[in-house]
Amino acid sequence: MTSAPLGRRFEGQVALVTGASRGIGLAVASRLRAEGARVVITARKPEGLTAALEELGGGPDVVAVAGRADDPEHQQEAIDTAVSGFGGLDVLVNNTGINPAFGPLTELDDAAARKIMDVNVLAALGWTRQALAAGLGAEATGAVVNMASVAGIGPSPGIAYYGVSKAALIGLTVQLAAELAPRVRVNAVAPAVVKTRFAAALYEQDEAGAAAKYPLGRLGEPADIGGAVAFLASGDAGWITGQTLVVDGGGSLRASL
Repeated sequence: MTSAPLGRRFEGQVALVTGASRGIGLAVASRLRAEGARVVITARKPEGLTAALEELGGGPDVVAVAGRADDPEHQQEAIDTAVSGFGGLDVLVNNTGINPAFGPLTELDDAAARKIMDVNVLAALGWTRQALAAGLGAEATGAVVNMASVAGIGPSPGIAYYGVSKAALIGLTVQLAAELAPRVRVNAVAPAVVKTRFAAALYEQDEAGAAAKYPLGRLGEPADIGGAVAFLASGDAGWITGQTLVVDGGGSLRASL
């Protein structure tokens, strides 16, 4: 099955995608740009962003700003870049997420737990606040899409606190959607296992076995999530807010088996 030709749903719009040097974030940026958006991408390491810019094809319609996602000064710099360079901001994609801890919740280091919440939840709120202050939703309806996870919907052995943070992010999505309507729509995407470096430990030793758990017979690809984010950020989802779109290859169908 081949994909249909892409439309231009984001013509004339400006998007900012965090954590976009590779994986899902890069796929989201690529999809938004392919549909006409001018895009600002962010990530922690400048060298990763340089490679991402090359993969996106360069040109004047995509710029990169390096920094830590949970640093308010970096948030301000990146959003100022969108406003000064492209004239505004229409779409914010909070994609950055970390998981520096693996194991039982009862053995979780407090410092690691705080860092997970700072990056996975509080940073998303910070980016949204700064975007609103810069005019998101002021002249035309804006959109925020948060990158959640199926780990935030059900038990996630080994990465349980990551799941806790994603559950909190889903809750943040609902609360922001209620507060910011009707000028800004806020939704989330909750992927299952996607073939990225971030998720490699969950599938790399037995990819076929990992894929067999999904009714659609494969793991997710970053482009699968890019398409879902583009839908929620676009006018096609103009009557959708406060929702979490699960993108899991049918994995949730197995919950009752």
